[in-house]
Amino acid sequence: MSGIKLYWLPHCSTCKKAKELIENKGFIITDFHDIKSQPLSCEEVEKLAQMVGGAENLFSRRAIKYREMGLHEREVSSAEMLDLMANEYTFIKRPVLVVGEKATAGFSEKIYNEFLTK
Repeated sequence: MSGIKLYWLPHCSTCKKAKELIENKGFIITDFHDIKSQPLSCEEVEKLAQMVGGAENLFSRRAIKYREMGLHEREVSSAEMLDLMANEYTFIKRPVLVVGEKATAGFSEKIYNEFLTK
């Protein structure tokens, strides 16, 4: 398997667990993208959202700003989610694992194990 890219935050414990699992399975991550120090463009966010099955699958409702902005009290459209993620990295569910044209957002050992065997 080639071309493994990880969109992450280097100091995030969940991201570190994902990296460790990938490497322990014998895979090499060829590209690390720190979403804080290298903000994603609108186009990059849109592409990742498509790859994970839609903006709602890439959008993090765990971000502190989600509650601070009162977003938990109303419906947030896909377009608004994309805009929020493009302007504030904390709204991107992390890590995002990309292998070729497939991607998954967030970390679950079970999902990563399945994803890396396809």
